[in-house]
Amino acid sequence: MKKNNIEKELRQLIGKDKVKASLDWRLVYSYDGTPTGYKGIPDVVVFPETTEDVSKILAFANEERIPVYPRGAGSGLTGGAAPLEGGIVISTEKMNRILEIDEDNLAVLTEPGVVTYDLQKEVEKRGLFYPPDPSSYKYSTIGGNIAENAGGPRCVKYGVTKDYVMQLEVVFADGTVANVGSKAVKSVAGYNLKDLIVGSEGTLAFITRAYLKLIPAPEAVRTAMAIFPKVEQAAQAVADMFKAKVIPTACEFLDRNSIIAVENYAKIGLPTHAEGLLIIEVDGYEAIVDELINRAAEVCKKAGAEEIKIASDPSEREAIWTARRAVSPAIVQLKPKKINEDVVVPRSRIPDLIKNVYKIADKYNLMVVNFGHAGDGNIHVNFMYEPEEEERVEKAVREVFLLTLKLEGSVSGEHGIGWMKKEFLPLEVGDALEKMKAIKKALDPNNILNPGKIFDL
Repeated sequence: MKKNNIEKELRQLIGKDKVKASLDWRLVYSYDGTPTGYKGIPDVVVFPETTEDVSKILAFANEERIPVYPRGAGSGLTGGAAPLEGGIVISTEKMNRILEIDEDNLAVLTEPGVVTYDLQKEVEKRGLFYPPDPSSYKYSTIGGNIAENAGGPRCVKYGVTKDYVMQLEVVFADGTVANVGSKAVKSVAGYNLKDLIVGSEGTLAFITRAYLKLIPAPEAVRTAMAIFPKVEQAAQAVADMFKAKVIPTACEFLDRNSIIAVENYAKIGLPTHAEGLLIIEVDGYEAIVDELINRAAEVCKKAGAEEIKIASDPSEREAIWTARRAVSPAIVQLKPKKINEDVVVPRSRIPDLIKNVYKIADKYNLMVVNFGHAGDGNIHVNFMYEPEEEERVEKAVREVFLLTLKLEGSVSGEHGIGWMKKEFLPLEVGDALEKMKAIKKALDPNNILNPGKIFDL
C-alpha cells in the first residue's frame, strides 16, 4: 500500500491528529539511541491514546501486511525501535498515564509511555519503591523497559524488570486484545505468555498497560567508593562480598580508562593511577545499613583496596555517584565513535573477561573502556575509535562475544538484541533459535511486528 493511502486509512481509523506523515516527523522517528544512526524511514508515525487505537492500527497493518515498529522513548542501543522496512512507527508518547497505585496490594497500573523516573517518584510519595533503574531511567519508558527487560545498578539485589511485571494488557498482531499474567501473586493458569512478551522487543505483541509489583521503600541507604591498584583486586572484592553475606543494592565497576576519562571530564579527584574502582551501595533498615556498608568496606580492604570512602551524608553520596554517571559523557570525548556492548559473565569470571578484553583491544590496536554492573557480572565493553578503524572494531567485537560465551556468559545483559546483535544470537542459543522463530510465526504469522529484530525469518 502506498504511503498516502496508509496515512489516509489511519487518519480515518484513529483521527487525523494522531497521524503524522511529513518528512520531518518521519525523520525524527527514524532512529533511536543506537550509535550507528538511522536504519530506514517510516512511512507514517502514529500516536495512539487508547488500547482501542492500537488494536485498530494493528488490525489494519496486519490485513495490509504493513510493518509496525513499537517505540517508547527511543533510548535503546541495539536498534530495537529502528523502522528497517518503512511502515508504521507506533509511539507510546500519549499513552503516558499512571492509572492506579494499589497500596493494598503493593502494585501500580500504568500505561507504557510513562517515564520510569516519573513512576518511581510517584510511588515514592506513598512510601513505595519500584526498583528497576536502567541508566536511561530519567527518560526511558516503562513499555520500553519491559520490551527490553531492562536492568540497572539495583538489579544485583532487586532483580530486573521481569521480576516486577505481574500482568500485561497487550495487543497481538491481528488486533486481538488480551491480558497475560495475573494481578494475583501466584498463577499457573496455562502457558506463561507474560514472561514470553517481556524482553521480546516488540516482536510478539504491543504492550498497552502494565500491572507492576512494588515493594516498601527502604528506610536508609549507605554508599561507599573503593579504589584498587589492580583490576583483579576489584573483581575479587565483588566475589568476596557475596561470600561475606553482603548483598549490595548496587556494585558498580570502573576500569582505569574509565577513571581517567571521568577525571579529565569532571575533575572530581579520582586517582588516575588506579586500575579499578567500585561503587557499593546498600539499603534496608536503618539499624543494619551501617553494619552492611562497614562489612562491604572490610571486604574491599582485604581484597587490596588502597582507599575506601563511605559517604556520611546525601551530598557525599551524590558526589560518589557522580563518578558513575559521568562515565558515558566522559568517554564519548575520547574518540569520534563508540560502540558499547553489554556482555555479562558469572561474577567469578569478571577478571578473565576484562583481562582478555584488554588483550583483544591490543591485538587490534584499539582503545577500550570497561565499566558496568560488576555485582551481576554485566560489563559494558566500549570500543572508542576513529571512522577508519571500524573494520577492526567489528572484528574485536566478535572476539569479545566469543570470549563471553567461552566464559559461560551472554552476549546481551540488558540492551537486547535488536538488529545490531542478531548475527551473534545463534552463537549463544544454538538450536533453540528455530523454536524462537516458531513462536514468532505462531503469534505474528505475517511478520508485521518489529520485523528484522532479534532474528530474520
